[in-house]
Amino acid sequence: MPVAELDFRDSKTWISALDGHDAVFLVRPPAIADVQRNINPFIDLAYARGVKHIVFISVAGADRNRFLPHAKVEAHLASCGKAYTNLRPGFFAQNLQDAYLADILEDDRIILPVGRAKVNWIDVRDVADVATLVLSQRDRHLGHSYWLTGPGPVGLDRVAGIMTEVTGRAVVYEAVSIPGYMLHLRRRHLPAGTILVQTILHAMLRYGHGAGYDPTLEQLLDRPARSIETYIRENAAVWMDKNAA
Repeated sequence: MPVAELDFRDSKTWISALDGHDAVFLVRPPAIADVQRNINPFIDLAYARGVKHIVFISVAGADRNRFLPHAKVEAHLASCGKAYTNLRPGFFAQNLQDAYLADILEDDRIILPVGRAKVNWIDVRDVADVATLVLSQRDRHLGHSYWLTGPGPVGLDRVAGIMTEVTGRAVVYEAVSIPGYMLHLRRRHLPAGTILVQTILHAMLRYGHGAGYDPTLEQLLDRPARSIETYIRENAAVWMDKNAA
């Protein structure tokens, strides 16, 4: 299968990326905040060029928070009158090796405005397995929105404890205020749009929106979801290398 460049900010790349495909697995890059300009027109073009099914990786809570970019994409998909499926995963375990990686490697800290709230972490490998299932059995999933969660909520203190056990580093969880978190992200030189989205998502966690459990993932895959401890143990090397940040 040939590889084509796709840049949501460059509509000239869209046609070649869509040519020959009847399904799209759609992920909003974190840096793309203006979905009305960069994502929704891509969706329109996809359907116009014969795409029969779009599977969109949304986020848990998108159906309740219209200010999230994901909610605007979901609303647009619904308005098109075409085939789609929304996957609404909870909070990714892989944030530990992405959004939080520099803090862990440089300062041995997980810095978040989550307070004492627990999070039901989900491994993106499980999300990928669900997406593969949905795309391979599309007729059974058209028009559905699935809330996907891990096996149960785990606090940030416990996550830091597991990382300490596995890596030998004294990793701690530092709970900060929402303004303090925004300042921290600014010091990390993140774009304003990314800071806003990250803050909204973490504020939702602070008030318990990331702790819920839903059996849908396990029912679809006919197996348990991977735990946060399993994920950390299988990826321990990531947090042992200071050059990874």
